[in-house]
Amino acid sequence: MKSIRKIVPGLVLLAAFLVFTLLICYVDVKPIGAAASNVGFASVNKAVNELFGAHKTIYKLTEILGYLTWLVVAFFGLLGLSQLVHRKSLFKVDRDIILLGIGYAVMLVFYVLFDKLPFNYRPKYPWDEGVLEASYPSSHTLMLIFVMATAVMQIARRVRSAGQRFALTAVCVAVAAVVTVGRLACGVHWFTDIIGGVLLAAALAALYHGLINAPEKEPAAPTEATE
Repeated sequence: MKSIRKIVPGLVLLAAFLVFTLLICYVDVKPIGAAASNVGFASVNKAVNELFGAHKTIYKLTEILGYLTWLVVAFFGLLGLSQLVHRKSLFKVDRDIILLGIGYAVMLVFYVLFDKLPFNYRPKYPWDEGVLEASYPSSHTLMLIFVMATAVMQIARRVRSAGQRFALTAVCVAVAAVVTVGRLACGVHWFTDIIGGVLLAAALAALYHGLINAPEKEPAAPTEATE
């Protein structure tokens, strides 16, 4: 029962993401996207997009920072591989590392799914190559927040020095924040794309947090002593 309670916040966030995604399909849908493509919550999205405008420098910065995602994934992948080689059994690899690998795989499944089944297309921006691109949810936001959030959890579990924990955590939080705000400010995503990415990333991170902190085995119920 305790294990189930641990993942409830993640399930609630996942439900919120699904409801929000459904609303995008039906609320205030208008042809404001590139090539006059339909976009949900059109009034809000258009207003926010016009407020920020388009900035290629910010776009390039978020692209560069996005590569940190793969460096972090590679680091923990190598950590898991090292444990597998030395311990000679997948079952002896740390449980939180195995769950992290599963989390990365689920994140990539969502990435591919929403790329192949677009809900919204990106806004039109000056360096647009004329190709319609899936926009919802923001893949950079999804990946950066999930990878950095789980990295913070790993840092808390594995780094002993308080100073090092603080410094590494600050870097992870800063990178995730800059990319999330930057993807909106550069003009290549709608406001709802960012919200969707944040919700899905938060849901996956909360589920991961609940699973790694849940007891591996439920304690046996106490039995009454018999005479």
